[in-house]
Amino acid sequence: MQKIHEACGVFGIYAAPNDSINPAEETFNALFALQHRGQESCGIAVSDRGVFRVRKNVGLVSEVFDEEALAALPGQIAIGHCRYAANDLKDRENALPIVVEHAKGNLAVSHNGAVVNAAQLRRELQEQGNVFQTRGDAELIANLVARERLKCSSTEEALLRLMDIMTGAYSLVLMSPRKLLAARDRCGYRPLCIGKVGESWVFSSETVALDAVGATLVRDVKPGEVVWVDADGLHSLQATDNGTRQALCVFEYVYFARPDSVIDGMSVDRFRRLAGMHLALESPICADVVIGVPDSGLPAATGYSHCSGIPYGVGLIKNRYIGRTFIQPMQSQRERAMKIKLNALADTVRGKRVIMIDDSIVRGTTSAHLVSLLREAGATEVHMRISCPPFLHPCYFGTDVPDRKMLLAVGRTVEDMRKIIGVDSLAFLSLEALHRIAREVNIDICDACFTGDYPTKIPEKREVSKYECHIEGGE
Repeated sequence: MQKIHEACGVFGIYAAPNDSINPAEETFNALFALQHRGQESCGIAVSDRGVFRVRKNVGLVSEVFDEEALAALPGQIAIGHCRYAANDLKDRENALPIVVEHAKGNLAVSHNGAVVNAAQLRRELQEQGNVFQTRGDAELIANLVARERLKCSSTEEALLRLMDIMTGAYSLVLMSPRKLLAARDRCGYRPLCIGKVGESWVFSSETVALDAVGATLVRDVKPGEVVWVDADGLHSLQATDNGTRQALCVFEYVYFARPDSVIDGMSVDRFRRLAGMHLALESPICADVVIGVPDSGLPAATGYSHCSGIPYGVGLIKNRYIGRTFIQPMQSQRERAMKIKLNALADTVRGKRVIMIDDSIVRGTTSAHLVSLLREAGATEVHMRISCPPFLHPCYFGTDVPDRKMLLAVGRTVEDMRKIIGVDSLAFLSLEALHRIAREVNIDICDACFTGDYPTKIPEKREVSKYECHIEGGE
């Protein structure tokens, strides 16, 4: 793995009777826009007057769906999902959405995030007689909704009850036979927004998917809120305040989200440009050109250039037709894929002192490779600036941060890291500047991967269910 990665993207659409909208086709378009959030599997589930159909598989959206597949998914409501999975969940069975039948009807679930107390809740359900066919959080959530639905009068009330049961990150889009529902955990770790096209309603991880289906942003789902759409329109329930602080994952702004998205009222592109500007103020250096590492490093590089007065240039070219390098199983394959994925533009960097802006450093292997590319292309100096603080702690909320011993910054000084990467100078955005930007744009962030200050209680160690099993084989 060369970069940290998100869990997935979720989407849902409720088509009003008078709108000429095909929910499955629009969900397909939305998943294309959210493909950056997950490239390993995807799926769409529809409700056709209460009859559920689902198609899902390993692969990109364009590989799993074609015209024939979409034509086989008629309905008035649809939810979709694209995902990046942990190594032990990369199979069709763990692809989403998950569809279940329970005592009160059918339910489909798409989930983004990570339930921190999942092992405990799973064990409790198993000891009550529940069985599980997957090892992801979505099936757990479906079982919990089904259980709570027996104690209340509606699916939305059951979802609200989960706010007091589950801890961690969960942005959910669900579908019952005649309702489209969405929920966001009390901290609001992961983004989730509401849009409208005609008289139809949509829910999405990012606003770019709203743009893809011609919808207008109405607002974000609030932390601790359950929203749903039925024949009477949009409705909402809010969990009672229990003192939990709001904490959107800062890496949605730094890296995960597309720059043309707006999250909790803040433009992702603007946040990244502000980070670059603060970098220029904190860590100036004499140079001839500023370049960014595609894609998330580009806005920060323009911000650094604007603030420093040093010209901006395109110094690295990205091949758009190669998959993510971390998917390759062997280090030699990952290195070969990296050489194909990024290349230096010699005309920009030859004979020049280069400032290279990137969003983060995880292991440092990608950074070292990029520095070599620039030097081979003729750069006389390479100075690296990172638009976030150093990674020092694991994430429990759906961000795939590797074990601490694999993080370059753990146990090393900036000078140590500079030597390993091979740059002439290295600097990170300070934690103070990061919070200054957050205050400027009026957002509350989770910075636990930098500070170890987790917004909610986290497990002292990973709890493994005594019933957990690993099944090999298949097609």
